[in-house]
Amino acid sequence: MVIPREVVIDPVETTRRPRKLTKAYLIGVLHDATSAKRTYRIATKDLEFAEFLQKGIRELGPSAWIYREGKNRKLYIVEFSKSLLANKSIKSQSEKIEYIRGYFDAEGGIAKSPKVRYYIYFAQKNEADLYQLRNYLEELEIRCGIIHNPSKLVDPNYFRFFVKVKSYLDFAKKIGSNHPIKSQYLRVKI
Repeated sequence: MVIPREVVIDPVETTRRPRKLTKAYLIGVLHDATSAKRTYRIATKDLEFAEFLQKGIRELGPSAWIYREGKNRKLYIVEFSKSLLANKSIKSQSEKIEYIRGYFDAEGGIAKSPKVRYYIYFAQKNEADLYQLRNYLEELEIRCGIIHNPSKLVDPNYFRFFVKVKSYLDFAKKIGSNHPIKSQYLRVKI
């Protein structure tokens, strides 16, 4: 089934402007971060997103700093103290939503080209993390496909799952995105 791209999702206004950053959101974003002895490092190609993260982390308490990695690379690193998230876990429904949003902004994917069928997916090497994430989405009545390995020959330890077409609007309304690029494509439905 091909759905025309010009149909617009008009999700809640909050997908249009960044929400306040929460610890649960940061835990989701950490799925695409690295860890040093005392700090976390989040890499992004989008300076606006890096600045959003830095500002939000500073509002939560500790310092956060941004630096560009390499002279000729368009890659920004946001670094902050691990103490910010010490002993923090995801419990409430609102924390699960924030966690999913952070995970999507870090490890989620969305169709950007009008020449391909629209899709929303999550990918990760940690299969157990994906099962937990998928369960959170299903609890929110956002239907998902099965977790699978797209190519065992290319990478036997890489897994993904897609959000089902009938849940795209629910995903946009309930989860949304704080990422300046992904949020634009999330508003335009298939």
